Amino acid sequence: MSAHLILMTEESSMGETLRIILAKLFPDRREGFDWIIIEHSGKTDLERSFPRKIRVWGKPNPHFLILRDNDGADCKALKEKLTALVPQTSHPWKIRIVCQELESWFLGDLDAIQTAYPGAKHKLSQKNLHKTEPDSHTNASQLLEELTKTGAKRIRAVEIAQHMNPDKNRSHSFHVFVNSVKQFFQA
Repeated sequence: MSAHLILMTEESSMGETLRIILAKLFPDRREGFDWIIIEHSGKTDLERSFPRKIRVWGKPNPHFLILRDNDGADCKALKEKLTALVPQTSHPWKIRIVCQELESWFLGDLDAIQTAYPGAKHKLSQKNLHKTEPDSHTNASQLLEELTKTGAKRIRAVEIAQHMNPDKNRSHSFHVFVNSVKQFFQA
């Protein structure tokens, strides 16, 4: 019997990152276990859309994983708000809050940033980012834009994610996500 992990994200840069990271984490996943990534156009679109998608999902054996950036909000309150939106269903689901935002995951792997953007090395050492908790930066996106000199979030995500080493990432939020996905594939 096949099972599908349906990952719902708030933006395309997260979708691109997940495609790369999941392929690294599960290069030889078991047959019958697959994932589908559904990208949305921001937080409002995600929150409006995911309850309906869960309710009407037609393929058998779905497991839903909803990913939303925290963006400086109260993490517990945000998770409670999103949980209240989940319809009554027998489908398994989880909500994962990305602290603070996707770019925090990238800040958890400074080597990946340096490899993708060699010019960032000097600024990384100036800012002492190796000594800070990646999930603590409420301005991670702005910080990454400054380091990489590009505001193109999707391109930046692909460039950095290709070089990420999931085992060495320092972001706690990233590891909570990875463990959630591993639970699905070990089921």
